[in-house]
Amino acid sequence: MNKRTFLSAALVAIGFQAGAQTLATSYKDVGNGNPISPCVFCADPTAIDYQGRIYVYGTNDHQQYLVNGKSGSNGYGNIKSLVVFSTDDLGNWTFHGTIDVGKICGSWCGQSWAPSAIWRTNANGKEEFFIYFANGGGSVGAIRSTTSPVGPFSSPLSNAMIRHGMPGVDPCNWVFDPGVVIDDNGTGWIAFGGGDPQSTGSNLMPGNSRIAKLKPTMLGLDGPAVNLPAPYLFEASELNMMNGRYVYTYNTSWSDRNAWNTYAKRNGQPAPSTCSMCYMVTDNPLDPDAWEYRGEYVPNEGNFGMGWGNNHTHLHKFEGQYYLFYHSTLLEQTMKTGASGFRSIGVNKVGVNEETQKLNKVTMNKTGVTMIRNLDPYQMQQAETMSTCGGISYEDFTNITQVPSINTLGNDASKNLQVKMRPGTWTMVRKADFGTMGADGLTIRAKGKGTLEVRLNSRSNKASATLEFSSASMALHTIQLDPSVFKKVCNVFFVFTAAENVQWDSWQFNSVETSSIDAAEHSTFNVQRSTYDLSGRKLRGGAKGLIIERYTDEQGIVHSRKRLASPTE
Repeated sequence: MNKRTFLSAALVAIGFQAGAQTLATSYKDVGNGNPISPCVFCADPTAIDYQGRIYVYGTNDHQQYLVNGKSGSNGYGNIKSLVVFSTDDLGNWTFHGTIDVGKICGSWCGQSWAPSAIWRTNANGKEEFFIYFANGGGSVGAIRSTTSPVGPFSSPLSNAMIRHGMPGVDPCNWVFDPGVVIDDNGTGWIAFGGGDPQSTGSNLMPGNSRIAKLKPTMLGLDGPAVNLPAPYLFEASELNMMNGRYVYTYNTSWSDRNAWNTYAKRNGQPAPSTCSMCYMVTDNPLDPDAWEYRGEYVPNEGNFGMGWGNNHTHLHKFEGQYYLFYHSTLLEQTMKTGASGFRSIGVNKVGVNEETQKLNKVTMNKTGVTMIRNLDPYQMQQAETMSTCGGISYEDFTNITQVPSINTLGNDASKNLQVKMRPGTWTMVRKADFGTMGADGLTIRAKGKGTLEVRLNSRSNKASATLEFSSASMALHTIQLDPSVFKKVCNVFFVFTAAENVQWDSWQFNSVETSSIDAAEHSTFNVQRSTYDLSGRKLRGGAKGLIIERYTDEQGIVHSRKRLASPTE
């Protein structure tokens, strides 16, 4: 074990707090889990879990918010990208940037809304990640990655995958809101559709929901789409598998419920409230008569008083527990900017009986879910990982605009994403577990000139450590800590009391018990490189997707960068 000698200057820094500093406002309370992002508007969630993490994708409402000049109403027309977040503890979320679907797909793609994501290992043993999206209200597109859940993605088709005029699609007012699942036999299925009732339909049975089998490539319909008879359907299709049965969820319309008692398959269920989430179950998705209506599982409660009518949910099982992802206007209402219709993703637990496919009703709230594990501060953590924050923005350091007021949130999900910090801005991670021995050091990777105060358990507390740094390029900056202060489980606030052109990439504490991973192997004649995943775990073969590479050069300088793993790693 490599013990460090404390410098007197570092000891003086402990407990030091710079002069009075006005900290940026937080729009998400420290004790709450919802929304998952404290600063990015996003909606229509879907999710996959991969290698111990949940990856959540959503409509990038923030893109429209920026186009609107952070005011006005959300018209959705300029949304051509998707957001990506991930977590392994359900309390701290890593923002991976955005997927520029419009750029990936080209001229045929006008918008990208309401994604549905799935991944599989195909017949050739190759992993594939698919995202299906609504190209406005007129078609459904698809993008694919063979690398990682955050891409890079490409367009495997020269046009939308589902369009008007295809067998079984029409009549369907809105060909959008795809919901995809792979069943127990490895077959893919897609549900889609929505809108006001067809001329031959009714408020009770609008006739706008479709389901179809997917080809083995997952990139086309294997036979015609068929009607899925969902009462009061309006939008937001999603599919799940439970105990060998297909579970379809959807959002209901604003229509009156006068015809409910004429619905022969209501199964004793009361009429669903307007704009609620309902579900149906079947053994045979292509037989309209085989679908069983099961009722409402997310009542319309105005998004717990946050003033948004309809919803779009995704039901997801992770480590034995089901969670419901949804959206609300909670962040918008807290910010009080005067803008309207800009949504935020939240998550709550949901009780599910897989054997009977029964979904208990879900109550949406600000509290969210209890973290399923503590955060490990001794693993490398991205600066983009946080529970809440104040005043930050995101930038891709390879594509920084010359106009500082413009946020580059429209970029692709990027290996180069950084957090832009200004005086008074801050981030917080929940439940960092320093253990009983404590931490004796902290290393951050950043550029610019700044003063970082580390405050424990409250952003108004005095600094437990202060790090001053200055570098013209991304570099590692380290301070030594008093392990008697940095121990046990704490909420950790990273407060920048001074910041000039600061971009912050990552951080990692060093345990008294172990050596830090930033001590990369070094040889005068042969530079040794080590690679780690995004949580700081050392990789020993089988690397995929985004990784972190660290090495020490011949001058003894430690270098660190994020990059995509090569096929040979």
